[in-house]
Order: sequence, then C-alpha cells, then structure tokens
Amino acid sequence: MLVSSDVILALLVWCAAFILQGIWGQSDLSKISIVAAGSNVGVWVGLRARLGLYPGYGLNQADELRRQTYAVAASLTITSVFALTVHVGDLFSRPLLAFGFLGLLFLAPVLRTFVKHGMMRAGLWGKPVVIVGGGENGARLLQALKMAMSLGFRPIAIFDNQLAPASRTLEGVPYGGTFTDAIRFARKGATDTAVIVSSDARRDYSAKFISRANAVFRYVIVIPSPALALVSVATARDLGGILGVETKHNLLNPWLRWAKRALDLFGVLVGGLLVSPLLLFVAVLIKVDSPGPVFYGQLRPGLEGRYFRCWKFRTMHTDAEAFLTELLRGDRDLQAEWEGNHKLRDDPRITTIGRFLRKTSLDELAQIWNVLRGEMSLVGPRPMLIEEIPKYGDIYELYKQMRPGITGLWQVSGRGDCSHDERIAMAAYYVRSWSIWLDLVILALTIKTVVRGHGAC
Repeated sequence: MLVSSDVILALLVWCAAFILQGIWGQSDLSKISIVAAGSNVGVWVGLRARLGLYPGYGLNQADELRRQTYAVAASLTITSVFALTVHVGDLFSRPLLAFGFLGLLFLAPVLRTFVKHGMMRAGLWGKPVVIVGGGENGARLLQALKMAMSLGFRPIAIFDNQLAPASRTLEGVPYGGTFTDAIRFARKGATDTAVIVSSDARRDYSAKFISRANAVFRYVIVIPSPALALVSVATARDLGGILGVETKHNLLNPWLRWAKRALDLFGVLVGGLLVSPLLLFVAVLIKVDSPGPVFYGQLRPGLEGRYFRCWKFRTMHTDAEAFLTELLRGDRDLQAEWEGNHKLRDDPRITTIGRFLRKTSLDELAQIWNVLRGEMSLVGPRPMLIEEIPKYGDIYELYKQMRPGITGLWQVSGRGDCSHDERIAMAAYYVRSWSIWLDLVILALTIKTVVRGHGAC
C-alpha cells in the first residue's frame, strides 16, 4: 500500500507539473522531459526502498522525514547528472522539474502519514516482535510501543526467566516462558525480531543470550542499561571487531545551530506576515473582553540561564496574582494542584476570550517577538517558570543549552494531559535528541494539534 500510494502520488505530481508548466506559459514539452519525469517515478520509489522506507518499521518521524528528503534530493541529483552526461540539459524544462520535485518534497510525507494511519485502523500496519526481559523496564517498553504505534512494532509475547505473575500477562502481552523458550519460539518462524531489555544486574547472562539470539532472529534490538539509554543519538561503530557506541550531541555543531536559527528567522518573517491580520484581530478581542493591556510579560530563564521577558497575549484578569493568593489560601486541594503543576485546570482567573486563546494556543503567538529577538525558538523546551527551576534538578543544565520554544514536544504530546514530571522528561529528551528534522516534525504536528484544539500544558 505504501509503494502503490507513492507511485500514484508521483504520477499525479508530474501530471500537475505538466499542467502548471502550461499555465506558466511554457506549454512545449520535449520528449526527453516526459521520459525523464516518467523515469523519475521509478528512481524515486527505488531510492525510498533503498533507504528503508518500505515498510519503514522502527523509524521515528524525524528519521522518516530525513530519509524522504534524501530520496527527493538524490533523485533530483540523478536526473541532473543524467542531463549533463548525455548533453540534453537544454531539452529539460526547468519549471517542470521544479514543480515536480517540490511537489514530491512536500506532499510525500503528508500522504505517507495518512496511508499509515489508514493501515493502522485496518489492522494492516505493524510487524510481530517479542520482548525478552520483563519487570519494570519491560513494562515501560511495552507502554512506549503502544504509544508509538507508528513505529510498527507489535509485541506478541514476552519472555523472562523471572516467575510470571498470576495473570500471565504484562501490559496485556502474554508471557511466552523463559529465555530458552524465546529461542524455540523464533525457530517456529512466528517472528524475526526480538527486542531485548538489558539489565546491569544480569549483564553477563544478557550478553550470552544476545549471542544466541543473533543466530535465530534476523533482527535483534537491545535496550541498553539506563546510563546509556539516556543518550538518544547513538551509532554503532566497529572498532577492529569490538563493538563501540558513538554518541553525538548535535547542539555542539555550530552549523546545525545556525541552521536552527535560520529556520526560526524564516518562520517568523514569513509566518509573521501571514498571521499579522490574526494578531490584530486577537488584540481587538482582548481589549473588548476585559480592561487591561493586550500583552502580558513574565520573566523566564532561557539560553545559558539568562532571564528574558516571555510575552503572551493576556488571557487573565489584571488582578490575577492577588486573586490566586486569595484563592489558594482557603483550598488545600487547589494548593496541591498548583504546587504539582503550577497550573489550575479550571482557573477562574482566565477571561472569556482567554479560554479560547489558550485552547487554540493563539495566546503564544505573541512570542514571535521573542523569537525575532533571539530569546526563544520556534521549537524548543517549554518555557519554565522561575519557581520551577528546583524541580528540574540536573535537567536544568540541559534546559539551559537551548532557547525555550513557542512549541515543542510538550505541546504535541498530550499538552493539557501531561504532568509536570512528563514535561521535564520531554525537555531532556528534546535537548538530547535535537535535530532539524525533529523540529520540522514538531512544527507539522503542532498545526495538527492546534487544529484539534487540545488544551495546552
């Protein structure tokens, strides 16, 4: 289904490119352009297959986007080299190629997302895998795989040498027996993939089992010890027959940091112009709804621990702080809620238009000014309150390595449903895993999340 949808999309994109070229005023099509466009469909699909996008099990969204972009860039390069090699560059229609490749670049990721969701609903997406290793780590892995269904890993059994619970299941997945039973299970051909949850307490035994598992499972994924699992960007290295794991911190690459800043400026300048009428409309609504200023600024810690004034469209009454103090003084339940999340789910301080702005996240559009000044980024960790710093602990050192973001994992991963601890974990994961591809994915998911209207964290 993924291959067929890509072929159909490519044919439609090139047909649309022919039409747009005619509208552009260049209706003459050379035979070589038609042949190149048709051949490119096969080259593009072949490159996507070579990059592991069919079916693409185990790829996160950022890695998928990166590989899809590489496929378009490589097919464009192949087409250009072909034209120069056989000296037919003058016969190519430049507008045709521009329309075609831009269409594939932007439409292919969108179509793939829709097709995958359709396959999930139809029960056609996913490959069976077994989990080796139970306990708390095994349960956490099963929960993560259920939340990340787009990875395509569908656990069908869990194997562990520890005594199974009376229910004989873990997170709804049945126990299959011991580690030895997992080897027998693989030889029956039920699955070709095993995910091994390693443990420092059983490191020697785990190493022996991994060696045995490689003989019967085609794919073996090892979840490392907690110390190594904290690093999200890791690559295996062969050091003369000895396995090494290389970790990479993209934030230390100045070119990538400049690319992130360029993306911020491009997004603010282009997006700011597009939404400027909306910003003016929101400002008018705030003034009509309640007396007071349009904007509200609050000091927040940012890059390298420097404080800045984070701007938002005002969503509360002007006497909100005094009202909060009085409100918390007589209600222990509200005190506990505020101390836990620094938010109140049903906050009486919020104005009528403020509830709408928060629900749609339109109040945060004022932070475009912070991005323009270099105090914030389009995507980054959630801007924390000063009083939250002690709760971040050691994670605050990671937080200070990046500018806070208008949007981020905190906004596209549950938003109003996420706890304070989960927001801290998201900040740490984002900093460790950051890449331009992850930012692009989060920006796309933000649009989807705002349209669906889930309450912000």
